[in-house]
Amino acid sequence: MKTPLFISLSLLVLAGISGFTGATDKTISNLQEAFKGESNASAKYAAYADQARKDGFPQISAMFAATSKAEAIHAENHKKVLEKMGQKVEPFKPQFTVKSTKENLDDAIKGETFEMTTMYPGYIVTAKTENAANAVKSFRWAMDTEKKHQLMYQKTLAALNGKLTNTLPKVYWVCPKCGNTYDELKPESSCSFCSTGRDKYIKFDH
Repeated sequence: MKTPLFISLSLLVLAGISGFTGATDKTISNLQEAFKGESNASAKYAAYADQARKDGFPQISAMFAATSKAEAIHAENHKKVLEKMGQKVEPFKPQFTVKSTKENLDDAIKGETFEMTTMYPGYIVTAKTENAANAVKSFRWAMDTEKKHQLMYQKTLAALNGKLTNTLPKVYWVCPKCGNTYDELKPESSCSFCSTGRDKYIKFDH
């Protein structure tokens, strides 16, 4: 007769072999979706940066280049968490449409609003329930950054509509660890999200 201990150990071995995820199934699915979303956003914003440059808005181009990098960092963070959970991250091909800079800003605002108000808050609740601490951290870094991005996009769109793009920031900085983004000449000395030092920030200007 097999003892309960033997059965428990057998289940643990099977979990390692089969990739069984148990209580973190939903968080793994959310991480996979977030990885795809951030990867798509990064590629899209890079294309939006090119379009803004073509449209004659170098400062908006610099902003989109910075936010593109931030989204790439978020995607990479989600990927690292998935790999720690024993999951294989499948290749993903971004899909998006590039329009005028004004339309691209409208699209960016909608995307960031959804992520900061609906997607990430829900993912964080689930990850906490499933005790997936690394996922909670990755989701929170992304969500808090998207809040800043949304404000940047709204401010930029208002300047564009008011023909005041010359008043927009000329320099942007991105934290390489969490993606936190700054639109100021001299950002804080250490990242308020992950404590990374300012000397490591990635600079974007036009």
